[in-house]
Amino acid sequence: MPDVGKASPVPAAPVVPAMDTAGKQRSMLGIRIRHARRVAGLTLTQVAQKAQCSESLVSKIENGQATPSLAMLHRIAVALATNIATLTSEEAPSEGPVLRQNERPVIVAGGISLERIVLPKRGGMLQANIHIVQPGEGSDGQIVHVGEEVGYVLEGTLELALGDDRYLIHAGDAFTFASQVPHGYRNAGESVARILWVNTPVTF
Repeated sequence: MPDVGKASPVPAAPVVPAMDTAGKQRSMLGIRIRHARRVAGLTLTQVAQKAQCSESLVSKIENGQATPSLAMLHRIAVALATNIATLTSEEAPSEGPVLRQNERPVIVAGGISLERIVLPKRGGMLQANIHIVQPGEGSDGQIVHVGEEVGYVLEGTLELALGDDRYLIHAGDAFTFASQVPHGYRNAGESVARILWVNTPVTF
């Protein structure tokens, strides 16, 4: 005799893994780069030649299958006549002057994360981020663009490269230089480095 007092078990719904934050960022970055390339009327080959990388790498980035380094992302942005801020912007600028800690978007580029202090906006002349650099990671070469930059090391140790010169800077140290000077950096310490970095205009 069937047991009418018990409900039949309901099969569990299949669990679909959610795309992680880094995966979402790769996907959105790829979509923006593909859109910018098509607006510019450029082929994958042309962008690759301008950015000094392989066509395969550009394709993987556009399809969200690869994360470019900071220097590579800058070269791609220059090839597309745009900037990193435009390619990585995910939110509309805040209406007020205060940007709370939990409201700041974080952009991941290889072993470096950029925590936005100033959200990109049309006509804006100021760009500010907290660069969060993992031990041993860096900008993957030097870049050049117009403008001026100033930084303050919040924690950790950073090796700042300006042309052929190298400077080892620690928490509490500050620096400034013209963006036309080839520049790059790496975390020379054993702990995470955090640097408040400001540059103008928004070309990076």
